[in-house]
Amino acid sequence: MLVALTIATAVAALALAAWCGFAAYRDQPTKDWHFIGMAVVTLLATVQLIVGIVQLARGEKPEQGTTIFVSYLIGSFACIPAAGFMSLAERTRWGSITVAAGGVVLAVLQVRLYDIWGG
Repeated sequence: MLVALTIATAVAALALAAWCGFAAYRDQPTKDWHFIGMAVVTLLATVQLIVGIVQLARGEKPEQGTTIFVSYLIGSFACIPAAGFMSLAERTRWGSITVAAGGVVLAVLQVRLYDIWGG
């Protein structure tokens, strides 16, 4: 895994979580700017997914098993879009809290991916 990409994805996810958490604190739902932030974080997670698949295709193996690694890759890829769709269904401050929670979950998934790979 690329350590810099993992750190960038985790930091961007935590920044999104803080931003949406602040919106929830101000009693605001997710807005268009939040969805742009979600798109950026999702793009980073997509690059992470592609890098992980390419490394597996080249024959590199994670320390703790390929199946669990691929599961975490797919989960981290789907985390923010799922939270974004859920926030569309809940157009109150709870939608912002959902995205904030998704950002924290993605950051934790990035740390776990690093551990699974052998970091």
